[in-house]
Amino acid sequence: MDEKRAMNLPMPNMAHHHHHPIPHSCRSSRQRSRFFVVLIILGLGLYAYSHIQPLSRIATDHHYRWQQQQQQQSSAMSPFSRPSEQQPFTSQNALVPLEAHIMSKCPDAKDCLRELVLPAMQRVHDKVNFTLSFLGTPTDADDGVACKHGPEECLGNIIELCAQRLYPDPKTFLGFTMCLTKEYKLIPQRSLVEDCALEHAIDFSELNKCATKDDGAFGIGMLRESVRRTSEVRHAQH
Repeated sequence: MDEKRAMNLPMPNMAHHHHHPIPHSCRSSRQRSRFFVVLIILGLGLYAYSHIQPLSRIATDHHYRWQQQQQQQSSAMSPFSRPSEQQPFTSQNALVPLEAHIMSKCPDAKDCLRELVLPAMQRVHDKVNFTLSFLGTPTDADDGVACKHGPEECLGNIIELCAQRLYPDPKTFLGFTMCLTKEYKLIPQRSLVEDCALEHAIDFSELNKCATKDDGAFGIGMLRESVRRTSEVRHAQH
């Protein structure tokens, strides 16, 4: 309350008072005090800047490294990520050739596809270039092929080669071949081929065109080439 009353008092008339100059020593002392205060403030400011800025950089760098680690972990843990997304494609991770050599009407082919080829493809389908080749004997007299289980097997081999040619994705042509092999005794009956073609989204009319193209010469030519390939592989192993 005293402070409020003092503030309401009328200001004294400065004209009736003599002006007493402040001594020089007092002004110098005040100036020096102000100078030291300014120096202290500047010093504190520089100290805070030099210490806070590195801490902010450390925090930023740590946050950036943490983000990188999180991105790497999420990429590695994602079950849907493709190898081509995780690393650049080079000659070192090119697709590895993988072949299966079978006969369409052979009972062993059924077991081979079901117990060996299918499990392998489920694991490495994105790392291999899979192809089916067939066993037989070229007949040079008529540029034909002799098949172990007769002419019906030759036609079955040609049908499966046509499926591979028209639908190069192994999920399609291998699935179609396995479908036929389940009923290998019925190959190449039309009803079986049509049912398996329908099951695996294969155009039966295109399949038939391939097998009968050039009065069958086109299919025989594919089969001869496939048999030759199988013969080369077998001789290379001995």
